[in-house]
Amino acid sequence: MAPLNSIQKIGVVVRLRHEGAINALHELHQWLESQGKEVFLDASTARLIERESPYRNADIPKLVDLIVVLGGDGTLLSSARLMVDFEIPLLGINLGSLGFLTEIPRGEMIATLEQVFKGNIRVESRMLLKADVMRQGELVASSYCLNDVVVSKGTLARMIRVHIRVDGQLVTGLRADGLIAATPTGSTAYALSVGGPIVHPDTDAVILAPISPHVLSNRPVILPRTSHIEIELASDEEPSMVTFDGQVGFTLRAGDVIDVRAAEKQLQLMVSPQRNYFEVLRTKLKWGGELIP
Repeated sequence: MAPLNSIQKIGVVVRLRHEGAINALHELHQWLESQGKEVFLDASTARLIERESPYRNADIPKLVDLIVVLGGDGTLLSSARLMVDFEIPLLGINLGSLGFLTEIPRGEMIATLEQVFKGNIRVESRMLLKADVMRQGELVASSYCLNDVVVSKGTLARMIRVHIRVDGQLVTGLRADGLIAATPTGSTAYALSVGGPIVHPDTDAVILAPISPHVLSNRPVILPRTSHIEIELASDEEPSMVTFDGQVGFTLRAGDVIDVRAAEKQLQLMVSPQRNYFEVLRTKLKWGGELIP
């Protein structure tokens, strides 16, 4: 990763197509150029501000020192998967309500970037999961995930059956609507809604959380970062799915094994100099209310 005060090449990713996103892109592009920075946009993003670009979205990470995401947490998640092989920091600017990942409000965009270029911002390393789907010993799907890997039922209201192993040891056979393997970053996403714990992003751990288990004593488990998790689908009544960060899906067959472990590489995420993790939790989850001093 280049020193922050030497960053010159900036990639900008926008997924939203509303007027506010286009205005933010215009302002950011003009300001970066006024600072002598080189700005890289993919072709569809460039057209939003009547520019031209020869690049695809997947080309941007290999060309730049920093990527700025304009949008929400979903936009940042898709960008993160593109950047796994590049040690490039990611800065999320939220164009709606405060996000867990895109925690920089639109009104703080320029002021935050000024601090970035002075080197006055914190960069956190966030765990990524690597998920491989094995079918009769062959790799049929693979993805990195910043939030979670989810194995779930198909369209019918039936439970799935899975066998779970950790480091080769049988944990349990599970009947449930599904199973989530989440990073600490993802602990405030889907895993939280099924009763999983909130895990600080600096914690080296993986969360396994069942979705509506048939046996109510099946509870979320926190595993060491070094764990090798194997989830074998035993159901054969209907197609089941595995989804990566809730954005990319793959249809499973009985006997498929989803191999999940912490990735060797980590995401470099810039965090707001104006707020901390617990402030984001208080704001998003509405903790405390009138009890906050």
